[in-house]
Amino acid sequence: MTKKILFIFSFFLFSVTFSQEKSIEKLIAAPNPFSNSTVISFDSNSESKSTFTVKNILGKVVFQKTLQTIKGNNSFPFLKGDLTSGIYIYTIQNKESTVSKRLVIQ
Repeated sequence: MTKKILFIFSFFLFSVTFSQEKSIEKLIAAPNPFSNSTVISFDSNSESKSTFTVKNILGKVVFQKTLQTIKGNNSFPFLKGDLTSGIYIYTIQNKESTVSKRLVIQ
């Protein structure tokens, strides 16, 4: 009986942990690759403060910005600035989730 209860509890805990929805979805940079600027867009399931971070391939943060997201579609322009050509990783992070993708500057 104890084993059954432990199994049911473990199964319930496992399914709750892995069935949580991500609060950030459909992260896209368009155009990608780009020369001077691109538009970052994503969907958010809630209003929250989020952090947009760009890291180089060595993992060093080269750009960071705090965003106030709204429920639904969010987008903002990202300018190359003084970043050199290459591959970067961009991330949107809030309290519930973190989503990262690759960004190429020509």
